[in-house]
Amino acid sequence: MAIDIQSLSIKKAHEHLIKGDFSVKELVTTYKDIIAEKNDDINAYLEVFDDADAQAQSAELILKKNPESLLSGIPIAMKDNILIKGRKVSASSKILEGYIAPYDATVTTKLKKDGVVFLGRTNCDEFAMGGSTENSAFGVTKNPLNTEHVAGGSSGGSAAAVAMRGALGALGSDTGGSIRQPAGFCGIVGLKPTYGSVSRHGLIAMGSSLDVIGPMAQSVTDTEILFNAIKGPDAFDSTALPESVLKEACVVPQAGMRIGVPEELVAHEGVSESVRRAYQESIDRLKTLGHEIVPIVLPHSAYALATYYIIIPAESSTNLSRFDGIRYGIRLGGENGIDDYFKTRGEGFGAEVRRRILLGTYVLSAGYFDAFYKKATEVRRVISTDYKQAFKTVDAILMPTAPTEAFRIGEKVQDPFSMYIADIFTVSANLVGIPSISIPVPSKGLPIGMQFLAPAVHEPVLFALGKQFLGEV
Repeated sequence: MAIDIQSLSIKKAHEHLIKGDFSVKELVTTYKDIIAEKNDDINAYLEVFDDADAQAQSAELILKKNPESLLSGIPIAMKDNILIKGRKVSASSKILEGYIAPYDATVTTKLKKDGVVFLGRTNCDEFAMGGSTENSAFGVTKNPLNTEHVAGGSSGGSAAAVAMRGALGALGSDTGGSIRQPAGFCGIVGLKPTYGSVSRHGLIAMGSSLDVIGPMAQSVTDTEILFNAIKGPDAFDSTALPESVLKEACVVPQAGMRIGVPEELVAHEGVSESVRRAYQESIDRLKTLGHEIVPIVLPHSAYALATYYIIIPAESSTNLSRFDGIRYGIRLGGENGIDDYFKTRGEGFGAEVRRRILLGTYVLSAGYFDAFYKKATEVRRVISTDYKQAFKTVDAILMPTAPTEAFRIGEKVQDPFSMYIADIFTVSANLVGIPSISIPVPSKGLPIGMQFLAPAVHEPVLFALGKQFLGEV
């Protein structure tokens, strides 16, 4: 049968594979053909793996042994900061160009066991630092829905791969919105899981107290399937949550939920009129679906962005200190050892990475640690308390994913502050460690995303709400 990519989902693909309507190889070939047709223009993939057909053969065997495995033979894309043993992984940086992963990330191991077919590695902002994928050392990723605009970041390549129908799903990483924002810009679904619910082992670290790997797909259902496949405790990750915590009772209300709306936060002057309108329409839809809208106040959220942009440069500076021209990646020779170090890092890192290393080193330095980093960690705890208080009265919180639609390529490159402001609605979930899902909402122009936030390990609430909102149930 002809494969209808436009309406295909993971579950539908699985059913067709079980029935024998098409083979895994035929499914994979269809996606490879789309990538060959579109990727030169979009630049979603940095590399398409040449052994996809061999992977398809292995997946067929796994599917026969375990026909219940929904992911066997499913083609997905992997962000270029998640390790797959024996393959290149560069975090889209010149300093790691040509580096070969020596082991599998835990999420990779889990997906391999399920028989997933990895189509290739996707472009991203260098070391996941950015919100537009314009910071990649290997070129910008364009928005498949309007190639004059960005796909978002840092997981822009993963979002674009799914949006251009170049994969059934993808994995990205989210440190301050890097899954949700590009998902919103590209009109797909993206989940930032609870911190610690998915192992970070094998993810090239940026902000160790904030990073989390998560799924992106065309639907909430597919996103849930991918999340269930990668979640769980891991002996290799000391921050991974134990099984007892992950299995804590999460009661999904069968009737209407109480949805919190932080009206003061959405009234921020930087929010576009189209996003405000989409937000109000989303509230109206939730009312129609039988949910109760509850105005809430998150009094310290105004400080979330400043707090984030102190903590993340500090953690990035620490994590990136290992890239010294000796142990990993390229080495650019100088007149002596210290010159090697300066030259390698000066030329190997891009402008945004260098900027954040400088900021992070500054806020961690003697005389400034207490004034900046320590104060930021204190504010982080206060923001967390705000959310805990809010979740005592509501089941979930609704807010826009980003304050505007996808902006034009090059529009904000010379203005880092305006780029950082775009994270205003997403960084809090990372600071607090709670899950959040971005879903597309109707829009006359470029896509707009709305995000639901829930208490820690309450992903089932987000999936139930998202499916209902999008009519998947």
